[in-house]
Amino acid sequence: MAKRLTELKTERIKKLKRLKELGINPYPTSFAKKQDILTCRQSLGKKVQTAGRLLSLRGHGRILFADLQDQSGKIQLFFQEKVLNKDQFKLLKFVDIADFLGVSGQVIKTKAGEITIDVSSFKFLSKAIRPLPGAWHGLKDKEERFRKRYLDLLLDPEVRRRFQVRSDLVRYLRDFLHQKGYTEVETPTLQALYGGTNAKPFSTHLNALSTKMYLRIADELYLKRCVVGGFERVFEICKDFRNEGMDQNHSPEFSMLEFYEAYADYQKIIERTEALIKYCAQKIFGKEELTVKGKKITLSGSWPQITMTEAVKKYLHLDYEKTSQKELYRFGRSHKVELEATDPKGALLYKIFDRLVTEKLIQPTWVLDYPQEASPLAKAHPQKPGFAERFEGYIGGMELCDGWSEINDPADQLARFEADQATGKEDAHPVDQEFITALEHGMPPLGGIGIGIDRLSMFFTDCWSIREVILFPLMRPRKKIKK
Repeated sequence: MAKRLTELKTERIKKLKRLKELGINPYPTSFAKKQDILTCRQSLGKKVQTAGRLLSLRGHGRILFADLQDQSGKIQLFFQEKVLNKDQFKLLKFVDIADFLGVSGQVIKTKAGEITIDVSSFKFLSKAIRPLPGAWHGLKDKEERFRKRYLDLLLDPEVRRRFQVRSDLVRYLRDFLHQKGYTEVETPTLQALYGGTNAKPFSTHLNALSTKMYLRIADELYLKRCVVGGFERVFEICKDFRNEGMDQNHSPEFSMLEFYEAYADYQKIIERTEALIKYCAQKIFGKEELTVKGKKITLSGSWPQITMTEAVKKYLHLDYEKTSQKELYRFGRSHKVELEATDPKGALLYKIFDRLVTEKLIQPTWVLDYPQEASPLAKAHPQKPGFAERFEGYIGGMELCDGWSEINDPADQLARFEADQATGKEDAHPVDQEFITALEHGMPPLGGIGIGIDRLSMFFTDCWSIREVILFPLMRPRKKIKK
């Protein structure tokens, strides 16, 4: 196969050389594309001038047919010796599949009923020296699809559709928040101290300041500083980085939307987020029903709410209040949940729920009131000692978002940071004294949330692998990179 590819490439390079010898520039700087292909298809009987990539070439003698594609669609081309001048017709022998051409001609309908451009002139816009994979073995290997996403996009309309949905999703997330009076801000990616969640960071060295720096794991603490500074509703869409595992649902580099609203608690943020997701579904699909994993998901109406302890009781028949720490530990271990014998009772509850219950939450569900041990940035629940006003949203058995009523008491926040550090865990939240100083200047009651854009894209496209919704997912290098 490699030999065949080499032969095809060699032949195309010969054609490229011959075109240059004939005084033709195979890579001109521009072309006056007057219509996209979708418009051409709607212009029967009219003259058009368009451009795109050749996906097929067939015929011989005095006529040839081809398929031309651009972002809007595909159309058939009809090359006739009697329509083209002789010199141009002779140049067709230098045309290959994957070349970019600019064409002019009249839109006609063939006897077979195919909308077609009867080409009166054409121009080389980019000579491809490698054939498309479909022409010789196809692009079937998943790893190759991810490494050469440009070919995946080119050859598979469903992949292009998926990323168009993702693009539309980000657009409508912004639109909704702008309509609700939120201000979009930008916060640092390089940080002297990471924070905003429990996660392992990536570290680097900043030569200019001769200091260690970290890549952002969340933008929460900086967005809260903006609220201290007077912005009552803020949001950011950004890349976060966590030096942790990779699987179907996790990537070390991922996209996140976080938004915060002053004077709101977690119930207000739930209401806001529910409306946001419904808005995006209506804008993209024109409805609030989607099919996910073969099941109809209904977004309309108020989504059910269930506390974490209720969820564990409902799905696992486990009564948290009546179960001791040791009993919880034994239960989790018997169900192959990774636990530490020293984990406090609340941490055991969270891990058991996360491992055994979440996959059962198919229809939109809000899970409320998380253990404080798993929620170092969430405000304590006023009626439930040991629990926090934290929630997560689940659809299709996967967490899509995570939010809470925010701590605005600096002494409480400092105590939470210190308690988390005292656990000695690698992903414990560091004590951020500068953030505590900001809180000491006063921050209003606040609700906030983080929404994984990659995961939301997985739901909106019914594609349940995170690498399928990231254009260029992180891959292991083919060869070891030399330092």
